[in-house]
Amino acid sequence: MLEEFIKPMNLEINQIASSLKVPTQQIHDIINGKKAITADLALRLAYFFKMSPHFWLGLQMDYDLDTVKDQVGKKLKEEITVFEN
Repeated sequence: MLEEFIKPMNLEINQIASSLKVPTQQIHDIINGKKAITADLALRLAYFFKMSPHFWLGLQMDYDLDTVKDQVGKKLKEEITVFEN
């Protein structure tokens, strides 16, 4: 969000939070990977940026999958037996 939207558009985090009617800390936490983009926030971001809420939820899903894959992906690949029919 920071590199793709906030910086290129010269937006301030306070401005975004105020427009979205959410605490500034929530936006900071999302940028820093401490909180997830919820359905509610995805809808707010979609209205603000004139985009689809699915785009924002998709970004969150991709981030979540990448994070888990980095944490346990190799272990799971070794532990799980592939289903063969």
